Amino acid sequence: MNLSRLMILGLLADRGPMHGHQIRRAGELTNAEVWGGITGGAIYSELRKLGAEGLIRAVREEQVGRRPARTVYEITGEGRLELVVQRDAALDVVFGSADPVSVVLESMTAERERLTARGVLPPLAAGAFRRGELRLEAELRWHDEFERQLAAGLPARAALPIEPGGPA
Repeated sequence: MNLSRLMILGLLADRGPMHGHQIRRAGELTNAEVWGGITGGAIYSELRKLGAEGLIRAVREEQVGRRPARTVYEITGEGRLELVVQRDAALDVVFGSADPVSVVLESMTAERERLTARGVLPPLAAGAFRRGELRLEAELRWHDEFERQLAAGLPARAALPIEPGGPA
């Protein structure tokens, strides 16, 4: 899975043709560098690779005032297929085939009960164990809910307006 590839293809599929600066700004607004290590340089490098692979194509150049000309890209049919591959890979990372969170939760609960039954776990420590269990249960409920939403098809998001000449 390549997060910069996933982000670029997803933006072009969701919002339509965009130039590199618009894609970079969308990454900045969603903190892509924090959650995915996607830098501005990585975006422009990935745009070149995607174009060379035929997954996106340049549709026109735009120039606003004295700013440099910007190439506007759109996703191709092959790019849409690659987007499906990248999304599936990302979902496998998030959900995986095994559910390690539920395994950890079962282990924590069993260990807390075992130690409590032996009388070696003070009430404060038992409370801390239970807090961890409740947090994991909440995480599992969220994953189940999110998986149901994905299966049902998430409603289209309102695109963030990123216009040429807008805030940089």
